[in-house]
Amino acid sequence: MEATVHHLLAVWMQFVLDWGYVGVFVMMFFESTAVPIPAEIVIPPAAYWAAQGRFNVALIVVAATAGSWAGSAASYWIAWKLGRPLVERYGRFVLLSKKKIEGADHWFDAYGAGGIFVARLLPGIRHLISIPAGLFKMNFRTFSIMTIVGAGLFNAALAWFGIKVLGDQPGLMKDPTALIAVLKTKSQYLIGFALVIALLYGLMIWMQKRAARHPSKP
Repeated sequence: MEATVHHLLAVWMQFVLDWGYVGVFVMMFFESTAVPIPAEIVIPPAAYWAAQGRFNVALIVVAATAGSWAGSAASYWIAWKLGRPLVERYGRFVLLSKKKIEGADHWFDAYGAGGIFVARLLPGIRHLISIPAGLFKMNFRTFSIMTIVGAGLFNAALAWFGIKVLGDQPGLMKDPTALIAVLKTKSQYLIGFALVIALLYGLMIWMQKRAARHPSKP
């Protein structure tokens, strides 16, 4: 099983190398849906190859962000059209368990539109948050803006990590599994940043709701 996963990750990395910006777009499109493609084997290698002169780093980030938005938009509209009963019934066929959907629901309910931005920086929820946004029929323009900004920041950070980490340890390019492990360790700083933003945003929402329930008297 481990050998199969390792081979699959290597195939995905080679796909990105062979197809360049289109490959990055396609892989990030699927990464932003329910397909378990780790962004760590898409953007960092592409950014490393860009540093070697094969691609342009800025265009890698643009292609990755466009793919992230397109995949998220697809999930959003599918959820919008199908509705909760069908999503919960058939989601398991695309690795979307009821528990995962409920977790994304709670996040969206707690943080709303701003939560879309923060969620794009967090593993485990970043590719799921589009579903409750569609189910709750969030304004698509607002959803798109938050998705693009959040995904853009995440993708730019991964590109930077890729250049720095792979520049120091180019041997990781031959071991996708180790590459993912190293980059996930490095991305803890990004996750910490996202959680701080989420806490501050949640505090702001709580204070606004509290002020609305208890308006000050003149």
